[in-house]
Amino acid sequence: MPQTDTPLIALVPLTEADFAGLAKLAAEIWHQHYAEIVSPEQLDYMLGGRYTPERLRLYLPEQESWLRLLKLEGEVIGYCSYALTPKPRELKLEQLYLRVDYKGLGLGGRMLRHVEAAARVRGCATLMLTVNKKNLESIAIYRKFGFTVRESATFPIGRGFVMDDFVMEKRLV
Repeated sequence: MPQTDTPLIALVPLTEADFAGLAKLAAEIWHQHYAEIVSPEQLDYMLGGRYTPERLRLYLPEQESWLRLLKLEGEVIGYCSYALTPKPRELKLEQLYLRVDYKGLGLGGRMLRHVEAAARVRGCATLMLTVNKKNLESIAIYRKFGFTVRESATFPIGRGFVMDDFVMEKRLV
């Protein structure tokens, strides 16, 4: 096989063998990204509830929700998850995270385009997401990719914590 200068980049389905590594990567990314946005207590609470084997197993049947790991030359450097919503023809981008040392290389956009393609394949007319109102960097990126604010919403997440978010959407048809 000929040698190329192009690194091997792949989005691969989550497996049970990936659970511990994903939880570790999520903690690394979230502590870097959310330190200025939410309290350390809320951050730990959110991480503790989201990356348990029980929660991650929900992605394994791949019937209405999916989680993809972004690998660069075999190393997991990011991930995204998405799911159908109760609203007809709507897909939700649940998570899109990338290690800080790989930002600015178009890899986040690659994951976002993957999710948009997945929505189109499933006949969805809308791709939506929620994003913390203080997450200005992510909001700007979503706007660049054609998302607009649908509404402002506050979601209780337990233990007295709330997410003060924008619900953003992109029309696909």
